[in-house]
Amino acid sequence: MLAGQGVGLDLGAARVRVFSDVSPLARAFGQVYSDYESVDAASFHDVTVAVRRVRGPRRWLRQQIEFVSDGELPFEPFPAVTHLPLLEWGMNYALTDRMVHRLLLHAGVVEKDGIGILLPAIPGSGKSTLTAALMCRGYRLLSDEFAVVSLDRDCVSPMVRPIALKNESISVIRSFSDLARLGPEFPKTRKGTVAHLKPTPESIDRRHDVVSPSIVLFPKYQKGAAASVSEVSSETAFSKLSVNSFNYEFLGSSSFDAVARIVGNATCRRIEFDDLGAAVSLVDELVRSRISGSERGGRPVAVLTG
Repeated sequence: MLAGQGVGLDLGAARVRVFSDVSPLARAFGQVYSDYESVDAASFHDVTVAVRRVRGPRRWLRQQIEFVSDGELPFEPFPAVTHLPLLEWGMNYALTDRMVHRLLLHAGVVEKDGIGILLPAIPGSGKSTLTAALMCRGYRLLSDEFAVVSLDRDCVSPMVRPIALKNESISVIRSFSDLARLGPEFPKTRKGTVAHLKPTPESIDRRHDVVSPSIVLFPKYQKGAAASVSEVSSETAFSKLSVNSFNYEFLGSSSFDAVARIVGNATCRRIEFDDLGAAVSLVDELVRSRISGSERGGRPVAVLTG
């Protein structure tokens, strides 16, 4: 299908059509996307992408591949052995470029018992590892890369894709849960060793169920640290969310209002951790507190209220 009519993926907030003539990619792709139903290739897709072999001598000697997004080549060729990472990184690029009608925050998103949790963070903060651990412990995954925020109502739409884990996080998650279904490992990529964790069947089945963000949780992995949660002011949360976005400035006042609604209604906290089990337990406590009403939304930021 990849080499012919393409495979259509319904990710929730967007549809992607994927082509490839790289046989090893087809095998790896099947491992991490096997629980998705292929969408009719003739239907509408937000993005059409391909990973294909580079023509000429590079087709045979030190083989290279290239990523194509709607007919354009946004990157230089990659080594052929990095096929699935190139596809996933390329899809991030293509979706960010195309989805200009929603606010895209760089954050993991999970949900449990109706409580939506945003996990915004810069690279190296442990965002993907904690998001993966929460999913393995029964939380529904909405996204690991994008929080897709509506501009006209208080909700986040799922963008359900495999979670990209890097280096030590791969073995950590494999040891953390027997339910972790990991695809092949890709060593020596530009980000080190990379592997992809399959979303749970529930996460895929509910990829059109939006959530209201009830908790904004800024994760910080710190080796040797005892797991702890501390309060984050609405002002600080607003600042961190607005700069941790792919298109905040492009959307202008609409994105300003959207972030203001989030921090005004959500419990904003910071979690520092080393042990994943302890971190998940603390997140469970935050969810229970939010359900019981003992944790309320943050104080509205003064400048936002005029």
